Amino acid sequence: MPSLTDPAFLDTTADRLAALPTVRAVALGGSRAQGTHGPGSDWDLAVYYRGPFDPADLRALGWEGEVSEVGGWGGGVFNGGGWLTIDGRRVDVHYRDLEVVEHELAQAEQGRFRIEPLMFHLAGIPTYLIVAELAINEVLRGELPRPAYPEALRRTAPERWYGMATATLAYAKAGHAPKGALTQVAGAIALAATQTAHAVLAARGEWVTNDKGLVERAGLREVDGIVGKLAPDPDALAQSVAEAEALCGRAVKAARRGAVTE
Repeated sequence: MPSLTDPAFLDTTADRLAALPTVRAVALGGSRAQGTHGPGSDWDLAVYYRGPFDPADLRALGWEGEVSEVGGWGGGVFNGGGWLTIDGRRVDVHYRDLEVVEHELAQAEQGRFRIEPLMFHLAGIPTYLIVAELAINEVLRGELPRPAYPEALRRTAPERWYGMATATLAYAKAGHAPKGALTQVAGAIALAATQTAHAVLAARGEWVTNDKGLVERAGLREVDGIVGKLAPDPDALAQSVAEAEALCGRAVKAARRGAVTE
């Protein structure tokens, strides 16, 4: 059971993380930073460091759990962290290399980004996700920039995400539906809906930090009904893909129309 109040726990934990060598800032993320958490929600903390960061220093704090090496989560912009228990609370600590963060911020301001695979993210993550964290998360220690959504990204990201969505559905219609491949069609529709959701929110200039609520935020909840009625019949699957194409197309069109009228 926790021995500290939430504010005391957060204050103490932030102090200990901020004291680690090369750490320049500590931020609170996830539902706790956005005020959407419940009593059982975990705590997401990020340590922003400049120069080499040694995970052994984090392990030396003595908290129960697992601490990865730098690059242990695939080597992309999400480059590692720890799953810990601190004062009876579940805490995720994420490594954030300030050199990488600053690079991706500069890229986003020019409308450039990559899409990297990451567990629990159906369509992968755009590298501007770590820029979104700067805009949304609560800085507990140190100083971090608070970027607005770049106009260049509002132009380039929707086209890229929606282009992938349309290609995903086109392949499902031509390759999977004629074979009655229900699982592949279901996966393609889910993937395309997620890709389209990224396109819609980028067109609106809304930051995304994870997949939670992403499809609903983009106005694509109707996709649940499409997936729910799938049957392993080629004609029925082709019709379902067509419905998904129409749904995604309407959502992107509405987002683009809204962006033009702002």
